[in-house]
Amino acid sequence: MKTLGIDIGSSSVKVSLLDVDTGRCAGSVTLPPTEMPIDALRPGWAEQDPQMWWDYVCQGIRTLAGQHPMKEIAAVGITYQMHGLVCLDKKGEPLRKSIIWCDSRAVETGAEALEALGREYCLARTLNSPGNFTAAKLGWVRKNEPDVFARTDRFMLPGDYIAYRLTGEISTTHSGLSEQILWDFAAGKRANFVADHFGIPSGMIPEDLPSIGIQSRTNAATEALLGIPAGTPVSYRAGDQPNNAFSLNVMESGEIAATGGTSGVVYGVTDTPKADPLSRVNTFLHVSHKADAPRYGVLLCINGAGILNAWTRRTAAPEMSYEEINALCETVPAGCEGVVMLPFGNGAERMLENRYTGTSLSGIDLNRHTRAHLLRAAQEGIAFAFRYGIDIMREVGLDPTVIRAGKANLFLSPLFRRTLATLTGARIELYNTDGSLGAARGAALGAGLYRNREEAFASLHRLETVEPAPADRVALEKAYDTWKHELESKLNS
Repeated sequence: MKTLGIDIGSSSVKVSLLDVDTGRCAGSVTLPPTEMPIDALRPGWAEQDPQMWWDYVCQGIRTLAGQHPMKEIAAVGITYQMHGLVCLDKKGEPLRKSIIWCDSRAVETGAEALEALGREYCLARTLNSPGNFTAAKLGWVRKNEPDVFARTDRFMLPGDYIAYRLTGEISTTHSGLSEQILWDFAAGKRANFVADHFGIPSGMIPEDLPSIGIQSRTNAATEALLGIPAGTPVSYRAGDQPNNAFSLNVMESGEIAATGGTSGVVYGVTDTPKADPLSRVNTFLHVSHKADAPRYGVLLCINGAGILNAWTRRTAAPEMSYEEINALCETVPAGCEGVVMLPFGNGAERMLENRYTGTSLSGIDLNRHTRAHLLRAAQEGIAFAFRYGIDIMREVGLDPTVIRAGKANLFLSPLFRRTLATLTGARIELYNTDGSLGAARGAALGAGLYRNREEAFASLHRLETVEPAPADRVALEKAYDTWKHELESKLNS
């Protein structure tokens, strides 16, 4: 018996099979071979075609079907890039490309909503500013693309769209509503006052369901197209960061998860709703949240993380693999001999109060520094951004001593993970999981194929532990102080 996990990222789509009996990955496909395009028609904009996601999902499933009969699929789980906006017409067709998570166009729309609704009232009820999240994106569409808005029958998140394509049914989740800033934490239901402010009719908002549990079932069209039996439950759906925490079994108050993909994220679970007055970190419903056992996820997001590492590779060392680059970085001492890189070039940064500073490089000595310094400065700059954000998380009561992560993306770099551990003082634990496998595990739990969490996570194993490096501490703290000064100079200019 197998379950299928689908991960809709902004760089790639990954599809994995979980063998329910062994808890191991039975097969996995990542598409495309290069990164998916992001359309930026104007500075700070970022869009992707939902049809592109669906096409890669279908291609990935068909590739797996060459080795594993799809008739064995007992449940489907979906994880996805958070905060994106997909607008559908009455026929269920997308009306425009999706405005994705790193698009900055709705920053002003969200800021205006915060003041109009009342800062204290809004933060008390939604725990976040409407900021640049999904509801504000739709507010931007209403104001700037009235024809699109008028023809919009339903709007949804990227993962909701994939569930719709598999089942023909339209829904979202409680956690999904919270990431759209459409959840009232005080009342425990949809935040109609936010929708009303943006002029969003209640009929546009899909029904909301728990993240874990049977939400819908695949239809005959999916069976004909992909071979997955009609009636197969879609029994798990979560944004990529709540899902990353779930896949690492980060479910209890005080536990911390991290990722280092296109964006960098630290996600901490608490049983007490917490709001940052400046909305630099954000609070959403965790996938395991229940009214009688509340679980909230406090999320720090750094847009410019792995995308900077990829850009630096393409620009400075296109002929090298990431493994070769990591080895080259180790030839430069901690602190990068004065070279400093700010990684913020992928849209407005929430932890910088929705400001867009761009990426910058400084401290270069043309007679001393090489591309090894440039490559290391990128990884150190990303780690410094993590440290900056974790200091903000500490202000709202989360103080990481252990950070769990999948051994993937930036966490494959010994330099990055050692630098992060040293700067934060936290032990980093690396596990044998990723987003699509986590979604497949969630599907099995949600469909009742596992009786409980203990059974679901029995096969999750810690692969490696990374401790802070005391020998690098002084050099890294000095470099971080320089980095922080550079950032604050930009913010104050």
